[in-house]
Amino acid sequence: MDILLVASAFNSLSQRVYAELSDQGHRVDVVLATHGADPVRAAVREFRPHLIVAPMLKTALPEDVWREHTCLIVHPGPPGDRGPSSLDWAVAEQAPRWGVTVLQAEAAMDAGDIWAAEPFPVPPVGKSDLYRNEASDAAVTAVVLAVRRYADAAYKPRPQTDDRVHVVWRDAYRQERRRIDWENDSTQRVLRALRGADSQPGVLDELLGREVFLHGGHLEDRLRGRPGELLATRAGAVCRATRDGAVWIPELRPRKNSGDPAPFRRPAAAVLAAFAGQDTPGLPESAAPLELPAHRRTWTDIRYRQRGDTGFLTFSFPGGAMSTDQCRRLLAAYRYALARPTSVLVLGSDRDFFSNGIHLNVIEAAADPAEESWANLNAIDDLVEAVLRTTDRLVVAALAGNAAAGGVMLALAADQVWCRTGAVLNPHYRRMGLYGSEFWTYTLPRRAGAGTARRLTEEALPLSAASAARIGLADRLVPAAAGEFTAEVERLAAALAAAPDLRRRIAAKAAARHADEEKRPLAEYRRDELARMHEVFFDPGAPYHALRSAFVRKKPAGTPWPLAPLAGEDR
Repeated sequence: MDILLVASAFNSLSQRVYAELSDQGHRVDVVLATHGADPVRAAVREFRPHLIVAPMLKTALPEDVWREHTCLIVHPGPPGDRGPSSLDWAVAEQAPRWGVTVLQAEAAMDAGDIWAAEPFPVPPVGKSDLYRNEASDAAVTAVVLAVRRYADAAYKPRPQTDDRVHVVWRDAYRQERRRIDWENDSTQRVLRALRGADSQPGVLDELLGREVFLHGGHLEDRLRGRPGELLATRAGAVCRATRDGAVWIPELRPRKNSGDPAPFRRPAAAVLAAFAGQDTPGLPESAAPLELPAHRRTWTDIRYRQRGDTGFLTFSFPGGAMSTDQCRRLLAAYRYALARPTSVLVLGSDRDFFSNGIHLNVIEAAADPAEESWANLNAIDDLVEAVLRTTDRLVVAALAGNAAAGGVMLALAADQVWCRTGAVLNPHYRRMGLYGSEFWTYTLPRRAGAGTARRLTEEALPLSAASAARIGLADRLVPAAAGEFTAEVERLAAALAAAPDLRRRIAAKAAARHADEEKRPLAEYRRDELARMHEVFFDPGAPYHALRSAFVRKKPAGTPWPLAPLAGEDR
């Protein structure tokens, strides 16, 4: 079928729905509703879809569109749930299970007939993590079922007047509900508030006399202080005391009227330092060991653990972005892992993002964004090169979640790429106006072939994990739920480490790397890529700077068609 996706943003779920429906043979296009109703109407006239699906919509569809076409809305709540803050309520009320409902658009919000519904568990994670994983899995299952039922033509959707549907209206979850009372709220209540707003909208609070939004929250087991007191920093996060413990807050976002020129999310310590007019916020750095003892309950963004002959280097950065500092610390941790006696080394997060490449928010906030772009790119190139030059063991990139741009290329530097089936890959840079680096001109053609590599980087479209496997970007699909991925990876890694031909495979890998180096040194790939990127970074008129700023500051940019060719190209 011809299916038009209408979305408020081409976000993770919209991309996954696009990729999954495309895999099933449907012809799919996308229009953004952020530019008003007219582009939506124009897209409907031009594309003439059999079906319209809205994976993530913050505004109502034009009435003439939903009256004249079947429009399916993906609502992140169980059947009968209504309101704009469904997942917020699920996290706040500690619901053990929740659901996604695909319903038909009509005049009343979330009141249309039900085409499909799928339940999912609610683990104690951040709302955005829940959205990209358990909720996304359920949403795709429900959308695929709804599309199949629509194509069948015999299926009759269930009206919400059905006695089996329990209708509950939940109001918008506003800041007054999120507000933290540091003197009286328990640590668990503080964590729920922070996790329920980890990506958007954050929890409004005040630090150093400035209004800020707090993003993300993690338990701290040892540091203590007066309720509300800032206690320490760690890897860019800040620790704040509660009445009965303490929490780590990785990111802050200054309120737009706070006078800060960078009112967007970035590492919490950097925001506080900017408020104080100095390089650091003046708090002690409380480092955590890379190999954290099992009994510790504290936060750190990079960890190492070992199980027999297998090492696991895990990292989890907010939003998947990797700043210069994060890349350098991860490289140091990687070198530490290489000094351990293992034959297999697994890289990745336990849940959610693998990596999305360089940290555009930190770059945008820098005094000199061009210089910071250059430093960040060289830091991630150093990391990728270290992985490529590892010849004494097998390296596995385990993608629990999505990866994009340089993050995909980091994964491709490994010997094997294992993807959770729900992951979405974006192996390209063009929509940020970049040529790209991270040795992509070596690793992408090596895996997918020169022609496919060219198509992937020029079309700049999202890929499902299944599509990535078909074209050679992934070696293994891991059909595990988000909460079961780590255990399954550990099992697979142990089997790989015990394989009788492991030594032969490591030797073959080393020989292949030597042959490739003789043919063309890695230094040449890096030199040529960096030359192209240097031209872009240090050209004030390059589109990258405006595209980056619009992305970070969440300003509408470009056309309402996110899959359209770039300026100057035919649609």
